[in-house]
Amino acid sequence: MTFKKPLTFRRLFNYFLAGLLISLPIWGTGYVIYSAFTFIDGIIDTQYFFGFTIPGLGVVIVLSFITFIGFIGQGLISKQLIDFFDHVLEKTPGIKVIYSMIKDFIEAFVGDKKKFTEGVAVEMTNGIYKLGFVTSKNLKSIQLEGLVAVYFPHSYNFSGNLFLVPKEKIKPLKGNSSELMKFIVSGGVTDVEAISKSVKSESGAE
Repeated sequence: MTFKKPLTFRRLFNYFLAGLLISLPIWGTGYVIYSAFTFIDGIIDTQYFFGFTIPGLGVVIVLSFITFIGFIGQGLISKQLIDFFDHVLEKTPGIKVIYSMIKDFIEAFVGDKKKFTEGVAVEMTNGIYKLGFVTSKNLKSIQLEGLVAVYFPHSYNFSGNLFLVPKEKIKPLKGNSSELMKFIVSGGVTDVEAISKSVKSESGAE
């Protein structure tokens, strides 16, 4: 790797934050779930209660508990509690930037306001197209009316670029967005027919 710009403390700190954003949610989630698995398997002696061991019982219990928490989280009381902690974290200096970025990124995939659902082909130059996903169609608030935000994932990497392009330059693509994402991230080596098959299956479902 070569650096086009000299390394400074600010750049190193930005690299640290980027690494933290990528690794912390993954490590934290994995550690909590693994700890819960081992704790439950340690306190529940299935050999004593049933006369035989039940491998993976901790996994089943933890996954069921997480699902139950998600179900409860849809309720009004839990929503108020979540909103309270959300407000506290977003008002905490230093933490609010990281928390907001992680929250927005997760909600873009699994939240009610999913972003990566509309795949498009954007004409760049001389009939060359780039595949991406529209993440925002209204940019009036930043004085960029007439442009849309299109995210271009990198192949073989969990990163990408965001471009603001004229609406007439984009071409909506039919098909399952997850299949399109796999096609882009894999550098185009995955089965492109899977995208067309998803179009047919969606048409048949209608």
